[in-house]
Formats: sequence, C-alpha cells, structure tokens
Amino acid sequence: MQDLAPRSAYLHIPFCHRRCFYCDFAVVPLGDHAGGEGSGAIRAYLDWIRQEIDAVPAGPPLSTVYLGGGTPSMLSPQQVGSLLQTLGDRFGLAAAAEVTMELDPASFAEQQLTAYRQVGVNRVSLGAQSFDDGVLVRLGRRHRAAAVRQACGWLRRAGLRSWNLDLIAALPGQSMAHWSASLAAALAEAPPHLSVYELTIEPGTVFGRQLERGQLDLPGEDAALEMLLATHRTLVAAGYGHYEISSFALPGHVARHNRVYWSGANWWGFGMGATSAIGAVRVARPRTRMAYRRWLEQPLPAPLPPQPLERLEDLLIVGLRRREGVSLARLEALTGLMPGTLDGLGDALAWAVREALLCIEGRRLRLTAPLGFARSNQVLRSGLAWLEGVAPLPCKSPSPG
Repeated sequence: MQDLAPRSAYLHIPFCHRRCFYCDFAVVPLGDHAGGEGSGAIRAYLDWIRQEIDAVPAGPPLSTVYLGGGTPSMLSPQQVGSLLQTLGDRFGLAAAAEVTMELDPASFAEQQLTAYRQVGVNRVSLGAQSFDDGVLVRLGRRHRAAAVRQACGWLRRAGLRSWNLDLIAALPGQSMAHWSASLAAALAEAPPHLSVYELTIEPGTVFGRQLERGQLDLPGEDAALEMLLATHRTLVAAGYGHYEISSFALPGHVARHNRVYWSGANWWGFGMGATSAIGAVRVARPRTRMAYRRWLEQPLPAPLPPQPLERLEDLLIVGLRRREGVSLARLEALTGLMPGTLDGLGDALAWAVREALLCIEGRRLRLTAPLGFARSNQVLRSGLAWLEGVAPLPCKSPSPG
C-alpha cells in the first residue's frame, strides 16, 4: 500500500459568489457579499473536509497540494491555514511542496494575498478568463479587465515561486481580433504559466440552455481552431513551452500538481465533487453538500478496481494530454494486459499520423503541437472506439490496484 500512497492532495472548495454561465462544477453560490470567517456554511463545510482528511490512512509527506473550486479565495487566510495544518498533521508537507490556490480577481485584496502566503500558499492560479470586459459580462463573471491587471500586479509583487493565469478561448461573440487582444494583454502581465482552455458547453448550464434555444453566438469550428493555433504560435514565440494540451509554461514553471493527474499517478481528493485515485481505484465524492455530509457519516464499502478497459481508456485520455505522449508498454503494464495487446492501436490511428495530428515513435503515441493538441478530441474518439471494438482485452494477471 505504501507504494500506492499518494503524495498529492486536491481540496475542493465549492463556494462561489455566483455561478458563471459556462460552469458545470460542483459549486455552492452564496451571494456577492458572502464568504470568510462569518459564513456558517463555509465553517460547517470545512469541519466536514477536515473530518474526511482525518479519516484516511496517514501516508508520506505531500509534495503538491491544490485548493480548487469554486472560489477558494472566499476562505479567510486563517481558514486556509487551518486546512493546510490539517494536511500537515495527517501527512506532513515536503519542504519544497507546491501549494497552489485558485483566486478570483474579484474576491481578494493584496493584503489577503500576503496573508495566504504567510500560511503556506506558494503558487496561485488566477481565473482571469478574458481581458475583454464585454466578454466577461457575457460569461457572467463579477470582475473586469482592470481587476485582472491589478491582481496580476499583486501576484508579481508577492514573492510567489510561480503563478498561473487562466484564459478561455472560443467564447460567445469572440472574434479572432478579440482573442488576439486578450492574449496580448495576458502576455503583458508576464505570467510564468498560462492555461488556455477552449470553451465547452455543458448541459444544464446557462450557456447550455442558451445553445438549445439558438441564442448563443459561438465562433465556428474553423475560427476556434485558428484561435488555438494562434495561441501556440504566440506563446511559443514568447518563450513558453506547450507541455500539455491547455498548458504553457516558462522554463522552470511547469505545474507539478497537474502533472500528477496527467501521468496516471496517485492523489488524495477531499471535499464534495472531488475524486481520489489510489492505484487503479478512483473514488468520486457526491456533488452536493448534504449528499457529501451523508457520505462522510456512512461506512462505505471498499471500492472495486475498474475493469482493464475502463482503466486503459482513462490512462490513454490523460496521457495523450502531455507533450511526451504515452507509452503503450506502460499502459499494458499498468492495466495488466498481455505485452503487445495494444499494437493494433497504432494502425487504428494511422489516419491521424497522415493528417499530422499524431506521431508514433516505436510504441509511444504523441500528439503533435499545435495541430494534434487542437484536434485531440478527434484522435481520442478514434482510439477509444478501437479499444472498445477489441474488448475484452487479454490480461496476464489481475489489474494492479
């Protein structure tokens, strides 16, 4: 078990002032003026998440911690410090641990950032999404571009080891000119790390309902593709490495915590909606507060490891996100498959090689950058269809777990 013990932890802080129009995350909107020490809902939830942390087996010191949401900056520095102390008491924190916290530009001040630093946060992910005020309004965001620039200034002065800026491409009403201007504005703030996501419309969101009614003015596929290709050209020219589908980093600023997910390593997940991964077993928590509370109060049966096909599909999806791609030999070893089982996957994806979306180097598959990254969904759909077509897959032994 010690070999499987995670060295990373994700804590889900679900509270937001309001739900953005594209958001499908497990969040709890509390209103524009809520948050911090005075919120009974937040205090109760933090008691529950500490209860969950205290209930798991102690393991090795954590090398990465990520506080995501939601809007973690709705917590006071004292509350964040208490959570980190709980993790430290249970596992310990490695001396050079990366401790990342998501911040919303409209939900913190410079003094608050200083206090977060003092309790142990040493990396920040700032949810800018856009530098265009009109776009921000259409997203349902509370902040405006001026607040993003102000927050970036605070981050540069804070003495952080690193920080990230989030942007979303292919937004409603967004032209190539708007996107280029937003990207240029982001570069002007000199973030060590940039995450650029293409908008995904999820059912049940405000955008999902607007799309059903034909009220959402989205860029076409060709326009969205050009935005992603232009992003790669612009950021690589500025010295950023495109090391994962949505991630760009200056040398020395790769997000260590996120690479845990993409490498198929293990992590703890705590809080409503969070997922943990230990070996082949993944456990997802309920997505509402009351269901999460009931989940904590009940003895849970030991989760069963997934079938090799399910595990393999997951590893292929996350592995192909990385610049280095995935080794078929490693996938076979991790899922207990007979050596050579996946040789036919390369043949099934030969079309992607011809279209310059994929490189096959021996038994390693690697998406090209930027075209393969931008069209990754097409490649993945083809690969997953092949896997499902050849199931059941021959195992040499029970899948590790």
